Amino acid sequence: MKKTILSLCLLCTFTCFSQPQSDADKKAIYKVLKNQRLAWSKNNIEAYMAGYWKSDSLKFYSTNGVTKGWENTLERYLKAYPTEDHTGILSFKINDISKISDDAYFVLGEYHIKRELGNADGIFMLVFKKINGEWKIIADTST
Repeated sequence: MKKTILSLCLLCTFTCFSQPQSDADKKAIYKVLKNQRLAWSKNNIEAYMAGYWKSDSLKFYSTNGVTKGWENTLERYLKAYPTEDHTGILSFKINDISKISDDAYFVLGEYHIKRELGNADGIFMLVFKKINGEWKIIADTST
């Protein structure tokens, strides 16, 4: 009986302490996505890229294959979206944020780019990792 009570107390303690951290992590991830959305909509691809891990190990996967590295991903975006007419106004619909580990989450969502030269819509899965105290996208799959 004492073991059962102790186990329940420990379970409640872990649940109570883990939930607020998870909420804080998700809030921080939402903030990264908001900053990206605002930067994109101002045609500021460099500021948009601040949400990504600035590393050669960054992976971006799309219908064009895998792009490796932060610099290559930036070049890809600048080539595909060269002007404000191409970037348009970005919005996201976040469908799920799930914890992978204490320092990693995946995000499932949809994007919509409203622009005069034709709207663009798609889905994405991002992997966020906490690096040096900041949440960064380390992998991006977008269609």
